[in-house]
Amino acid sequence: MAGNIAAVIDVEEAVFTGNKVQPFSTETPKLSPNLIMSILISLVVAILLLATNPISGGHINPVVTLSAALVGIISISRAAIYILAQCAGGVLGALALKAVVNTTIEETFSLGGCTLTVIGPGSNGPTVVGIGLAQGLWIEIIFTFVFLFASIWMAFDHQQAKALGRVTIFSIIGIVVGLLVYISTTITTAKGYAGAGMNPARCLGPALVRGGHLWFGHWVFWAGPIIACVAFYLYTRIIPRQHFHALGYKYDVFNIVKALFL
Repeated sequence: MAGNIAAVIDVEEAVFTGNKVQPFSTETPKLSPNLIMSILISLVVAILLLATNPISGGHINPVVTLSAALVGIISISRAAIYILAQCAGGVLGALALKAVVNTTIEETFSLGGCTLTVIGPGSNGPTVVGIGLAQGLWIEIIFTFVFLFASIWMAFDHQQAKALGRVTIFSIIGIVVGLLVYISTTITTAKGYAGAGMNPARCLGPALVRGGHLWFGHWVFWAGPIIACVAFYLYTRIIPRQHFHALGYKYDVFNIVKALFL
């Protein structure tokens, strides 16, 4: 129960602080707004993980929770409850953000939500700017997989986690998230695209609260991370066991399915 409540609070804080970063960094003069946003997101993620790990295990993202369930670190039922709590936290965070920002910032930055396109002024009237569905889906798949492979991998591996320590692990996760956000917002050079989501609960909150164009292609921010989680799980099954030391594998999805049919 405490873990579920913590998951709600974790994501609520992640959405409120993380999504508030976008308008703040974009309106900061001189320096690259994407770079400032990425640095601040890195700090926010690392601090939230350090603060919430003792209670919920740092489950502030459905991607982490689903991956942990597939690998077998937590059960599918617990993962489902965590993800529901994370989505509730995403909505609460968006509502809190809506309550403290003015209408102009809310309309301009869509509460920091996940967008593929926006409608902007053009020479011949309003025009749609951003990226396509296929490009957005591939970005979500690739960047979420890199996020899991380059950082969450170490958190799941108890030998690496013990050797490096929580502060180092969570700092690495924060840095990786920040780098991926920066890269995803710069390689496309497309106005209207908010960058790789890599956290469906964070995308869901603003979409439910703000609505409108945030629902266009919203499925991409769920489908991409889910595909990436499955790919990550398959990778952990392929590599030799001596290279990945997750505790137990008690709830491994493959073993559960095999037990049902064999």
